[in-house]
Amino acid sequence: MKPQKVFDSFLVLQYQSKALELLVNRHHKKLCRHAYWYVHDFDTSKDIVQDCWGTIINKLHGLKDPNAFGSWAMRIVTRKSLDFLNRDSRKRENLKQHCPNNDQEDIEENRTTEIGLLKKAIWTLSEDQQVVLRLFYTEDYSLKEITTILDISLGTVKSRLFHAREKLKTIIKK
Repeated sequence: MKPQKVFDSFLVLQYQSKALELLVNRHHKKLCRHAYWYVHDFDTSKDIVQDCWGTIINKLHGLKDPNAFGSWAMRIVTRKSLDFLNRDSRKRENLKQHCPNNDQEDIEENRTTEIGLLKKAIWTLSEDQQVVLRLFYTEDYSLKEITTILDISLGTVKSRLFHAREKLKTIIKK
């Protein structure tokens, strides 16, 4: 078991002794980045995560496996982010068109570097494949944790990861 998960488990168990502040400090930025990945707006992602902390606080007593806190919280953020997008899809398109996308600018600046080429290739993948790649490689979640976060089957996670890797190989070889 990873030391981070053991520490998260300890914090969840110590919640009643004011460990919530430590949990927020450990996870808030990561949850904001995750929400931003969906909504592409910093203020909106902060609002979503703030709302999620309310849900987390209200449901923390019912968390059966304290070791799963990180993936449980990430799943809440994923659901709230998707709810936001589903409530107003026109707003989503407007945000994508009018908000500068720092990742896209980085791709343009680093076009000739290997990292820039990889970022550009990743942007060509479907959103589902990008999410799985990001959770697996960037956030270091296991396949099982990703199934919980995204509420999809293990086979679907493996398939998306496999197809994303294959497509990246094809793009990079060109």
